[in-house]
Amino acid sequence: MGNVRETFQCGPSLRIDAQERMTALQFAQMSIQLGKIEAMMERLERRLWLTVYGVVGVVLAKAVQSFAVLMP
Repeated sequence: MGNVRETFQCGPSLRIDAQERMTALQFAQMSIQLGKIEAMMERLERRLWLTVYGVVGVVLAKAVQSFAVLMP
């Protein structure tokens, strides 16, 4: 007979492998969720700046309007 060895997989080894696969899946899912949060924050930031520019535009329009009333 030859020196043929069968691979022996024990319970703790299989548990560790399963835990490593689960951890990898969790990190992948967390990365996806963080990407979604970053995209949402970028949209929110865009809306915020649009609001700020709108308020500044209204304030400047009121200032120009008040100067136009004072000038004959």
